[in-house]
Amino acid sequence: MRLPLKPLVALLGLAMVWTPFVAPAPPAQALPDGLAPTPPMGFNNWNSTGCAIDEKMIRDTADLFVSTGLKDAGYEFVNVDDCWAAEKRDPLTRRLTHHPTRFPSGIKALADYVHSKGLKFGIYSSAGTLTCARTMPGSLDFEEIDAQTFADWGVDYLKYDNCHHQNRPALERYTAMRDALRKTGRPIVYSLCEWGENKPWEWGADVGHLWRTTGDINDSWQSVLTLFKANAALARHAGPGGWNDPDMLEVGNGGMTDTEYRSHFSLWSIMAAPLLIGTDLRKATPAALEILGNREAIAVNQDRLGAQATVVRSANGHWVLAKPLAGGDLAVTLFNETEQTATVSATARELGLPRRAGYLVRDLWARQDAHSAGTISATLPAHATAFFRVRAGGEWWKAPPAVALGLGLPVVAEGIPSTITPAGHTVTATVTATNHGRVPALLPRAALTTPSGWRVTPPATDGPSRVLAPGRTLTTRWRLTPPPGTPPGTAPLAAGLSFRAPGVGEVRHAVTETLTVPPVVPSGVSDLGGVAWATAANGYGPVERDMSNGGAKAGDGRTLTINGVPYPKGIGAHAPTQIVFYLDGRCTSLTTDVGVDDERDPRLPNQATLTGEIWADGVKRADTGLLTWRDPAVSVTADLTGARYLRLVGTVGPDNNRYDRIDWAGPRLTCEG
Repeated sequence: MRLPLKPLVALLGLAMVWTPFVAPAPPAQALPDGLAPTPPMGFNNWNSTGCAIDEKMIRDTADLFVSTGLKDAGYEFVNVDDCWAAEKRDPLTRRLTHHPTRFPSGIKALADYVHSKGLKFGIYSSAGTLTCARTMPGSLDFEEIDAQTFADWGVDYLKYDNCHHQNRPALERYTAMRDALRKTGRPIVYSLCEWGENKPWEWGADVGHLWRTTGDINDSWQSVLTLFKANAALARHAGPGGWNDPDMLEVGNGGMTDTEYRSHFSLWSIMAAPLLIGTDLRKATPAALEILGNREAIAVNQDRLGAQATVVRSANGHWVLAKPLAGGDLAVTLFNETEQTATVSATARELGLPRRAGYLVRDLWARQDAHSAGTISATLPAHATAFFRVRAGGEWWKAPPAVALGLGLPVVAEGIPSTITPAGHTVTATVTATNHGRVPALLPRAALTTPSGWRVTPPATDGPSRVLAPGRTLTTRWRLTPPPGTPPGTAPLAAGLSFRAPGVGEVRHAVTETLTVPPVVPSGVSDLGGVAWATAANGYGPVERDMSNGGAKAGDGRTLTINGVPYPKGIGAHAPTQIVFYLDGRCTSLTTDVGVDDERDPRLPNQATLTGEIWADGVKRADTGLLTWRDPAVSVTADLTGARYLRLVGTVGPDNNRYDRIDWAGPRLTCEG
């Protein structure tokens, strides 16, 4: 039997006063061709393969779009990036031609195959004399020939890059290709891959259908975070037919956790960013496909109103974004960029929602409905995002109360992830359940599933045991200990909550964390480059041992070199970066040279400025000051006496983080037995 709550609206005496949502200002007038009314969705190979591309991968991808359900979810473009063409143009026609070994059947045959699957085909060029990989000619001064060639092949999408442009103005180069594409008469979605260097969001709507607002993405959390922040500020420039593009998706490429990939997909979805899959679908895991195929998140991205989410709040790394949807619903993301579990909340008033007795709240990842009295809230692990669709009013009373479930671990020190749990040390896991609904949650029960073999004490509970009233919190604590000798690695920790909702029945929620048992540094004097770290985050690609940071792939660096001086040992990273080591209070000092690695682009003389810092627990023990690529290495020594954790931090200088490769060169860590 349902609780008769509908009449309660009148009893509560809530006036139905509308507070209008302040929508973003309309974008510049989009091209009058009707293309890209919603953000383009599809695939591009570059993030997963680079130049290691062939026609079989593109055919396989088209097949997988159909067989995995991605086509039905909305993905339609199958795009080939750089390296598809022969090294030189045809000497007679001056046209681009297919690479003879990578694409032996030719581009038209490939486009025909993609079209036969009910999909669309995209291709790549650059507004310069060469493409970025330098393997094929660019289209500068060949715009009309190349545009007609693409049209003749049946191309539906052009990604137009920005390399080797001979210092010609961006607007001139990109407009020339726009005019050439238009002249062909074929509808071709035009992607301006200008990297945001000349503020294309201010002029792109008159030239193309989407424009890059940022530099290239890579498969790291710092990259996603940096690009998100740059793109989030540009909401007023996006709309139907013209979209801000913070670059392609990295979901599934292996450099981030599933939590981080869900955040990546959530943030790109609510920002109305193009959703171009960047992983090799032939190797995609079920978890990656589940994220990429979330149709409720995709529906927010593809909403016909075409608004990009605006930032409601971002203080202390706790973000709230809101996106108005056609029909009056509001999409909301709550995002925790920090290293610690945090509760992020927003009120209906803050979100600009009209005042109602209740709000229907749909969790787009849990795929569950709940109702709220006016607070949208989630307790989020580090780097996690909650994604909701909120409706003011409606039949909210038919849904159970919104109970925010959280799993928290104690903060050790600034910058140290709370999920690090050393062997032999006891930590307290706290599970909270807060009722944000209008009705009570009955018989609430919290549970904790711990890693096998860990010691766990019986729970201690604060708060109501039988009725969790609106606005009340149930708190349950467990003490858990990984036994001494537990090998380093990760282990899952899961919290669950069950309760009964009036008129609904039993409701269950769950949340998980991944704990890390860190390795302990060795005794004596060690080369830190050979010591296993607890966690590492990097601004570009992986942190490397005994080589420079290199590129996006592991092991692609060079000899550590600072201002011409080589170092055989050390750590190569890229700002912004943080590397954490577990010392267990046994170490006394770290001495190292620090500097900007010589691996950089000599054509960019003003790039590469950064700062190196050494932290012991929550205290900064050494700081290099601002370093540039012109500076010799700075030698620093940090006192680590009594510290449990060591953090090596590289921060970005006043420009940006391009080529901010920081070397910790010849580092010597001294520890007791």
